[in-house]
Amino acid sequence: MIRVVRLGTARAASEGPRLGTVRRPPRGVPKAEFARQNWYDLWLPDLAPSEALLKLGQRAQDEKDWSHFARQYRKEMTSPGKARLLDLLALLSQTTNFSVGCYCEDESRCHRSVLRKLLAERGALLAA
Repeated sequence: MIRVVRLGTARAASEGPRLGTVRRPPRGVPKAEFARQNWYDLWLPDLAPSEALLKLGQRAQDEKDWSHFARQYRKEMTSPGKARLLDLLALLSQTTNFSVGCYCEDESRCHRSVLRKLLAERGALLAA
């Protein structure tokens, strides 16, 4: 099962490894501390929005802007390598627990909300 989490928060019981789907590692944190401080166990920037798209999402002022960001992020995730990675995570969710996450406080205005939907569309088992 996959949990979609905010990186840096306390881990849930049986959460499994955390995958950081972020463009950049956490600032000021030594690499050796990433997992111990609940950031992530493995950095997976391939599922993060591109730098330009990330900025577009951060500037979203209303639902129209956010919908545009979400459409563009979905489009980025259709590239063969990214689509295969999403398929792999969905498949792994059938037999193992892990989490994916980002730093954003509000999931509804974070790419992880779209990532959650993309994984669900591929048949992933997702925690509520």
